[in-house]
Amino acid sequence: MKCMISAEKKRKLKQTSQLMENGGMADIEVAHLFKYEPIDKIAAKLGIKKDEIEHYGDNKAKIKPRDDGKQSKLVLVTAVNPTPAGEGKTTASIGLVDALALKGVKVCAALREPSLGPVFGLKGGATGGGLSQIIPMEDINLHFTGDLHAITAANNLLSALIDNHIYQGNELRLDKDRIMWRRATDTNDRALRRIGVALGGTDGQPREDGFNITAASEIMAMLCLAADLQDLKHRLGEISIGYDLDGRLVHAKELGGTDAMAILMKDAIKPNLVQTLAGTPVIVHGGPFANIAHGCNSLIATKTALSYADVIVTEAGFGADLGAEKFLNVKCRIGGISPDAVVIVATARALKMHGGAKKSELKNEDLTALKNGLPNLEKHIENVTKHFNLPAVVAINKFTGDTKAEIDLIKKVCAYHGVKAIETEVWAKGGYGAKKLADEVIKILEGPKQQLSFTYDDSDEIEVKIEKICKNVYGGKGVYFTKQAQKQINDIKNLGFGKLPVIIAKTQYSLSDDPLKTGRPEEFYLTVREVQLRSGSGFIVAVAGNIMLMPGLPKVPAACNMTITQEGVIHGLF
Repeated sequence: MKCMISAEKKRKLKQTSQLMENGGMADIEVAHLFKYEPIDKIAAKLGIKKDEIEHYGDNKAKIKPRDDGKQSKLVLVTAVNPTPAGEGKTTASIGLVDALALKGVKVCAALREPSLGPVFGLKGGATGGGLSQIIPMEDINLHFTGDLHAITAANNLLSALIDNHIYQGNELRLDKDRIMWRRATDTNDRALRRIGVALGGTDGQPREDGFNITAASEIMAMLCLAADLQDLKHRLGEISIGYDLDGRLVHAKELGGTDAMAILMKDAIKPNLVQTLAGTPVIVHGGPFANIAHGCNSLIATKTALSYADVIVTEAGFGADLGAEKFLNVKCRIGGISPDAVVIVATARALKMHGGAKKSELKNEDLTALKNGLPNLEKHIENVTKHFNLPAVVAINKFTGDTKAEIDLIKKVCAYHGVKAIETEVWAKGGYGAKKLADEVIKILEGPKQQLSFTYDDSDEIEVKIEKICKNVYGGKGVYFTKQAQKQINDIKNLGFGKLPVIIAKTQYSLSDDPLKTGRPEEFYLTVREVQLRSGSGFIVAVAGNIMLMPGLPKVPAACNMTITQEGVIHGLF
């Protein structure tokens, strides 16, 4: 197959790689060294026709969704439980897709859209880094093609319709104290978790409400699980907005605004096409968080990529206990897909954290802390290869301070579990830093496809599904349901939704629901304090521990360290 990276791109990649190794460069500086290829040319690499493209400038476009059932290979990238800075899973995904392109594979990445919450909060952008970036980086990290704004608008249109209905006489007899639908905004803002609305005296009936971040909105989940616009419209109508005064569940379609919400989403449902620095096609669409939602890009985008490319690299957020578990148990179940290979990204930094090293010590060699933290990696390997029955390879995302002794120790433990561990240098070298990883992935893809094993059966009760995830994926002893959670479960069962898949919202920093329990905790109980019905999305959300569906900002938000020049050049957005 024809290589997808031109000779000029190869030369620029090698030249920039040398500059980065000789002192480093900021991500934004790297991005500006590369010229965008026209988006038509990127589309042509996948065989996308010009009449299937809607241009958003010269370097990004909406493309027509497609699902032709092509038997392409799907690679899922996941990770160990991360540090707050993340372990480079997106960067590794981009480096891998570029490495596969260097080997002549017709390849495409399918990634999530960034949320403005973490961009201006703690983590920063979500377009990779160094030589493994997707571009235009600034656009993708900010407003992009407006998908998240459309989701926010549709979400809040429904909220407005609910409160207006109550104000205008409340023909449906909605119980204002049992409204389940919450407003949304794409910003980290803890002050909006609980608010009062209609407090003006003449603006309707006052009630308690609150905001979720857009990434946790049920409409985000619908966008990522819908088959097409018609399916999305049906799901929007099935949203459970609350109860009437007789205890009957009321759906969004009863308010008459389903089509209006779908109109707001008519463009957002189309996948977005961009490129890596090396000119490899990337479809970016949908952005649910993995700790409070299901953490995967849209099913439409994945199936569109599968229809065009021979190999697709996709990712699932945070550690394999979160994004990968939901990708496999929910997205694969609903979409009828399964990965042919799984890449588990690990860093010595994260494993030393799990072994008890302090933040200030993570850059130093510490074989004792690393050894003590390796059980976290072992659990993720066991989950992927034994529990889910999928072939895996560990990608060691190498940092400049990592030593040979640390890398060798990680490789030794992986070999003990029958999995190869390959060091990658994708930040500094792009696809060239992942060529050995690409070789191992190709080797796996050329072997027989293994049958995905689910954690639970559709017929299992809600409590059983949650317990199976806790015991088998997290390694816990059991689940404690608060009285409120148990009542909510009973209500969901009585409404006839007891057989839906389950999404567990919990911390990303631990296999348990306690962020302080690092490594591989055992003998712990998962505490489920709230259970929410998402009848439009087609799943149930179990909120565990102290996880919030509206994150807060850190003491020094990333927003405070960003600047923009008079010429419009942005610094600090990475």
